[in-house]
Amino acid sequence: MYSSNRNRNTILVLLFVVALLLLGLHAAGQLQPLENFALGWMMPLLRGILGMGDAAEMATGSFADVNALREQLKQLQGEVNELTIMRVRIRELENENMLLRQQLAYKQSNPDFDLLGAAVLQRNPDLARVIGQDPSNLARYVIIDQGSAEGVKNAMPVVTPRGLVGRVTQTGTHWAKVLLITDASSAVNAVVQSTRATGVVQGDVNGVLTIKYVPQGEAIKTGDLILTSGLGGNFPKRLVIGQVTDVHKRDIELFQEATIAPTVDFARLEFVLVLKKFTPSDITQEPTPTPTAAPTRTRTPTPKP
Repeated sequence: MYSSNRNRNTILVLLFVVALLLLGLHAAGQLQPLENFALGWMMPLLRGILGMGDAAEMATGSFADVNALREQLKQLQGEVNELTIMRVRIRELENENMLLRQQLAYKQSNPDFDLLGAAVLQRNPDLARVIGQDPSNLARYVIIDQGSAEGVKNAMPVVTPRGLVGRVTQTGTHWAKVLLITDASSAVNAVVQSTRATGVVQGDVNGVLTIKYVPQGEAIKTGDLILTSGLGGNFPKRLVIGQVTDVHKRDIELFQEATIAPTVDFARLEFVLVLKKFTPSDITQEPTPTPTAAPTRTRTPTPKP
């Protein structure tokens, strides 16, 4: 133990003496070559250490810049999402405004109708839902947001400015079920606009409209407009149903048929009008418009001189 302490003291004394000697030699300029050699050997190492420090500082700054850019990108993305949602809402409001304006114009042009606006709440999801006991009874309908509390009753017609939609078949307090004219159980008395030929428009299980029971002697052709006739009082007169796309005629049958393209887009119904009151009438008794021949121009001979 004593020897160890003595050795330590001796080393400390020697180091102190060496330090004094080196200090004296440095003051006398005797260590200049050794110092130059040492600095020349350590300079690359010091430069490398300084370079690593600068790189670390730059990396730290780059990380900070990247984090700032990420935060800015996140903020900008949020603003873009808000603008996208706002644009969608504005577009929907524009579409709704256009549809409501069309309804208002239709109501103003038909002052005899007591019309009630309604929005479509629910569609038959696949437009072919099986109801009742008969599995072949496929129903096509929509649910609207007006019901008995608003004066809606069964059998009231439902229209849009484009034409006939259907009729109410069931009502709740604030909802009603509307059977579409494309349903197989629907039947609408109709008339061909150009000739006043009468028939019955019916749908089928595929949603295809057909005018049936048109007498063979009546003229009906592709492009003719089909309107409600008002017969039976279930629907008002002159509601547009659709346009003839194909005529089916057989000489051995008493009646002819024609396929109709409806003017109403049933896949995109959003707003409809319920006819709470109208005056039934029959337009089949109105005279059929007869085309008049254009007057012929007679040339007056000029007198010869």
